[in-house]
Amino acid sequence: MMGRPAWVEVDLAAIRHNVRCACERVGAGCGVMAVVKANAYGHGLREVAAAALDAGAARLGVAVLDEAVALRRAGCAAPILALGMALASDAEELVAHDVAAALSDFTAAEALAAAARRQGKAACAHLKVDSGMGRAGVPAGGALALLRRLRSLAGLTVEGIFTHFATADEPDLGFAREQAVLFQECLDRARAAGVLPPVAHAANSAAILRLPQARHSLVRAGLVLYGIPPFPGAESRVPIRPALRLKARLVSVKDLPCGAGVGYGRAYVMERPGRIAIVPLGYGDGFSRHNSNRGDVLLHGRRAPIRG
Repeated sequence: MMGRPAWVEVDLAAIRHNVRCACERVGAGCGVMAVVKANAYGHGLREVAAAALDAGAARLGVAVLDEAVALRRAGCAAPILALGMALASDAEELVAHDVAAALSDFTAAEALAAAARRQGKAACAHLKVDSGMGRAGVPAGGALALLRRLRSLAGLTVEGIFTHFATADEPDLGFAREQAVLFQECLDRARAAGVLPPVAHAANSAAILRLPQARHSLVRAGLVLYGIPPFPGAESRVPIRPALRLKARLVSVKDLPCGAGVGYGRAYVMERPGRIAIVPLGYGDGFSRHNSNRGDVLLHGRRAPIRG
């Protein structure tokens, strides 16, 4: 930390604890995917991935291929799913690094299968179903037809099928329950047709805690992995622990008179004479201006309000 008056501390023991909490919550018949996208939510990709796997995570989820390649180059041999929709241009690298691809159309699937045949390997894919998020994914009504087409592609194994909830963290779970029913109907049709992939997953962090019917054979733990409650009051349902602390040394302490302004736009005006301590953190450190006059810091174990 030489030359740096501010730093981040990541508690890998808390990561392990949170993974174990998720595993206990879903039970022995359901695996936990540790979602480590975006540099593990800023906590450190390689370190968090290793800690999560050590604590019992069954596999890893990333957003993009580059993250998966970084894990492979770091020696990670665990199953990895790239949750962002696969591009045909990524097919060779996905297969070469043994990364499961998220699919929602036949074109990308054809490219994956062709890459697998060229490399003499099997490509792995998970079909994404749009059950109401309105983003990527095959419409629920078209999932069965696409699963049947995918089975015709030599070199491609459809290992999984999944969906994503739009409102599992909202107070009203009505729409999330509708999504869960729609996805279950997709699974039932695929099972009846003999084309159901062995892995099914829908639950994100909020759904892990609130929608037990959405757990299936796998869940995706993102926020809870890092000790971040996915909705107000979530911490009362599972004893997760925050894994990240932002720390700094004070660089200045000064007394200001009543009426003195603090920060850009005089965001705070002293209501009485008082003491202001300067914490050397700002935009460049990811500390948003929206935090002005919001929240607290801990100073020698006591809370002090953010001003300015």
